[in-house]
Amino acid sequence: MTAKIDANKFLENMALGEEEEAPKKTQPKPQSVSRPKPEPAPRVLQPSVKRRKSQKHIGGYFDSDTLERIALLRARLDLDNSELLKLAIDELYSKERAKKAFSA
Repeated sequence: MTAKIDANKFLENMALGEEEEAPKKTQPKPQSVSRPKPEPAPRVLQPSVKRRKSQKHIGGYFDSDTLERIALLRARLDLDNSELLKLAIDELYSKERAKKAFSA
């Protein structure tokens, strides 16, 4: 069985070496008020986190010119990076699909 750690006893033991040098003043022990531990609030996932559970992250490294174009497009189209990337991929995919249909 483990002993309950008492901060006052710990501090008293720490001061044992100092007792020889200076007389110890007796201080009344502060009464501790037992407060009920607050229950942690249930973790509520934000809508974006819920949506991301079924998605995969794709990242990339771009030069400064490409980053500037991305920033301009995000501002002009009022899209975030994910929406902008999806739009670009959808357009590229439909363009390639059209090329394939007409070249066959």
